Amino acid sequence: MIQVRIHGRGGQGVVTAAELIAIAAFKDQKFSQAFPSFGVERTGAPIEAFSRIDNKFIRTREQVYDPNILVVLDPSLLESAQIFTGCDKKTKIVINSRKSKKEIAISFRKNQKLSIPEKNIFVLDATSIALKILGKNLANTVILGALAKATEIISFTGLKQAIKEKFEEKSSEIINKNLEAVKQAYEKKY
Repeated sequence: MIQVRIHGRGGQGVVTAAELIAIAAFKDQKFSQAFPSFGVERTGAPIEAFSRIDNKFIRTREQVYDPNILVVLDPSLLESAQIFTGCDKKTKIVINSRKSKKEIAISFRKNQKLSIPEKNIFVLDATSIALKILGKNLANTVILGALAKATEIISFTGLKQAIKEKFEEKSSEIINKNLEAVKQAYEKKY
């Protein structure tokens, strides 16, 4: 089973990102689930959501404590050791940041006492892509393009289908912009 934990701030689409991962996995003929961790969150407050993917039925419903993949939508959260709880040297981390992979790896070792190999760190300035294409800082779909490419836990085709399904009640312009943002992220080298 692949377990994904997503960290961001309220209003950044953290819950939607988890749902899109689950829908994309389902489109890829896998079992999946997605759920948020709710408390007194409000816009701007740190929040997390979870996804699981497996080739067989998923029985567990607990939070993801030991993620195989960690997604960080808001780079300001990298300073918090709490988001790295349960991570080890095998954890793959997909980060929205302007910093380089090397800078982030050094920061992990220095500030978090976390030794994640650079090969397991995938960095994309998803915010810039979101601002350019979507016109606002909503990097959730963008970072999923990086997730699909870097980890291959969901396919690019499944992700596109998930976006079309999840946003079917929105305008075709919003769907097409999100698809373009995902495509640009997916085409990057990680």
